[in-house]
Parts: sequence; C-alpha cells; structure tokens
Amino acid sequence: MIDCIGIRMETKDETERRVPLSPDQVGQLVRDNDIRVLVEPMQNRVFSDAEYRAAGAEVTPDLSDANIVFGIKEIAPQYMIDGMAYMFFSHTIKAQPYNMPMLRHIIERGITLLDHELVKDESGRRLVFFGNFAGLAGMIDSLWAMGRRMLHEGIDSPFARVRYATEYALLDRAEAALREVGEEIRRNGLPREMTPFITGFAGYGNVSKGAQHMYDMLPVESIAPDELDEFMRRGEYSNRIVYKVEFREEDMFESVNDSASFQLQDFYEHPGNYRSKFERYIPHLSMLVNGIYWDARYPRLVTKEYARRLFSGDETPRLRVIGDITCDIDGSVQLNVKESNSLNPVYVYEPLTGAVRDGWEGDGPVILAVDKLPTELPREASCAFGESLLPFVPILAHAELSVPFDAVELPPELKHSIIVHRGELTPDYEYLAAAAGNKQGGVAE
Repeated sequence: MIDCIGIRMETKDETERRVPLSPDQVGQLVRDNDIRVLVEPMQNRVFSDAEYRAAGAEVTPDLSDANIVFGIKEIAPQYMIDGMAYMFFSHTIKAQPYNMPMLRHIIERGITLLDHELVKDESGRRLVFFGNFAGLAGMIDSLWAMGRRMLHEGIDSPFARVRYATEYALLDRAEAALREVGEEIRRNGLPREMTPFITGFAGYGNVSKGAQHMYDMLPVESIAPDELDEFMRRGEYSNRIVYKVEFREEDMFESVNDSASFQLQDFYEHPGNYRSKFERYIPHLSMLVNGIYWDARYPRLVTKEYARRLFSGDETPRLRVIGDITCDIDGSVQLNVKESNSLNPVYVYEPLTGAVRDGWEGDGPVILAVDKLPTELPREASCAFGESLLPFVPILAHAELSVPFDAVELPPELKHSIIVHRGELTPDYEYLAAAAGNKQGGVAE
C-alpha cells in the first residue's frame, strides 16, 4: 500500500535491540508526511511498543499493508512476506556464502531487496549508516578485553576497571568511565609489563574515528607509522601515556614491484598488484583495532602463517588483543574465524595449533569479533541511524515499486541500493546470480 511503511522486529540475534527509526522519527513521518507506520511488536527493542503507539504508529504483527518494510539485520526466510519490499543490511554484495540461501529465497519469492549499505552519493560516500558507533563500542570492548586478558596473566591494570559496553548503556557514561581510567594511568602509570602500551588503528574512516574518540579519553600520544621502529629503539617512553598509531593504505600496503611507489587509486583498481607490509609493525603493537574495508581482492593485514611465526618465538609477543571491528570472517585479520555477540564476545586464537577458545585464556591474541557492535549503544545508535535514513523514507513510502525496474522512479542513490527487484537481480548485481544459485528470470534447476 502506497504511503504505508513497516518496521519489523529483529529476529537474527537475541542481543539485537536497534531500530531503523525511533519513535520521534516515526512521529515526524505520521505528522508531517501523512505516512501510515506499522510496527511489529518486539519485547527486546530499545524503544517500547508503547512509545511507538504514542508517536502515532500502529503496533501489529501484520505488516502486509506496507509499501516497504525497514529492518536492521538479515531476515530469515520464514519471516519474509512474498512479494514484499524490504530494506536492511543484507550482507550479500560480496556473495557472502552464509547469506546466499536468504538471497535465493528473496529471488524465488518475488521479493524486492534494498540495502542500507548501498545508499551512496555520486562520490561513493555512504548516506545511511550507523556512523562511528561500531568504533565507539568496539574500542570500549577492546579495552575491556585487554583488562581481562592481563588479569588472566596475573597483571592488574587500569583497564581492569573498564566494563563491557552494554553495561554503560549510554555513551556519556562510557566516556566518563574511560576518562577515570585515563586519570588512573596519569597518576599511577601502567604496569611495567604493559609499557609502552601501543594501539594500532588500521583505517581512518568512521569506524576508526569512533574507536579513536574513545581511546582519546586516555592520556594519548600519537606516533607516525614510519617512526614506530625508531620510537621502540630509543626506548624513551612513559608508562603514564598510551600511544596510538593510525595506519593509512600507504602504510599498510606496497607494490609487488619493488621499484614502483604506492598509488592509492591504482591500489583500489588493481589490488592484486600490491602486498601487505603490515607485518613489520605488528611486533610493536599491544592492541590492534581494525576498521578497514576488505574483500578477497585485497591483501590481508594479519595472516595465520605470520601469527604462527610470531608466536613461535621464545618470548610472548606484545600483541594481546585484536579488536576486529569490521568483522570480516577469514578476512583482513585471518585469525578472525567466527563472529561473536555481546553474550560471548571474545575468543583466543592459538596460532601454533589453530585452536579457538572462548574467553581470554589461551596462547594467542584475544579476538573481538562482534558483528553488531552498534547495538551495544542501541538508543543513541538508533537515533543517529534514523536521522540518516529519515530523508529517504517518504520517497520510498510514496514510490511505486511494483512496476518494472526500468520504470521505478527513485533518485539514483536509492535506485542503486536495489539488489533484487520483484525477484530479479538488478543490472548492477547480476554477478550474484551464480552464488545465489539462480538465473535471471527463474530458479536454476
């Protein structure tokens, strides 16, 4: 039904509490745009059903009247309505194997799929996103993991006072807590075994900015990547400061042709012509926070083979925690072998055996691999996300989505976000047909 939208309950994971639109934002749609809003009941949602009713929404398990249904995470087939249009983070554009059955169902059942991640401006910048909330929560959790790991090793540190992000509930509480930890570091310093404490930030986008914002609650001094070796050689460091290094593409990768210099655009267009040089930095890092985009075309930052060599030495490596905020399984950090959630957020990967142990005990680095980090600060993250989505909602509510794809009238940034239209992969995403096990125009036998 035109001028009607739905907001579905999240069903992928019991820890998911985020929403695509807050009650205040729903109220704007009802009041200012005369849009009917249907909200599926959900007990664990950060905003209650009553708040949505008060905003003018209809709380109902039946979303079939909606022109389009909005969600956050992937939707299992049993929760989808045949022929409906959905917009959520589908995690399908890299042909992720674990989501190909879902994509196949969408194609088979004549469903239309739009992806928040693909709403971009003409420069390729994302317009609908959770901003830096993954980085904010990921940094809190990485410091929490560091505190627990060091306690396991018999070393008390100020990081032992950091709680897991979900225990703070609100960002300002977490910021205040980290400032207190920073004051403890200034007063008493870090244990000798942890000095110098150096965190490497791979990437400089929204994820990294969020993580660095939280880290900067501590007494921080920055080091340039090309100065790291000399910094360690001089040994003129303090236990009352934590250090950070931000790595950009030219710091992490180099041409396979030793006589060629790094060229950023060439790296994006021809990543096979480049290799990682990140291994030279790893021995100096206490913690690595990974926030880069990665797909299989690009070199890895941390490989299992390198980790095996690193942990084969006589001395325990400095690297204790890897906060893989981008959370690509078997991706840029190959030691990330499984995703986790806030109920069981970390595991240890043991490079010498390949064993994986939940928690922070074991002979290897602690891996934080939570793929829904923004939900650990659900209220603020949802409000920020809804603000980025809100301008597009009336357009989609009013759009005629049942016509052929060529006739769909949407601005380019929205039309490009349509992966499947009425059961057909759209031209930009036809490459997914083989992975989804379908052919255009029908299901492959």
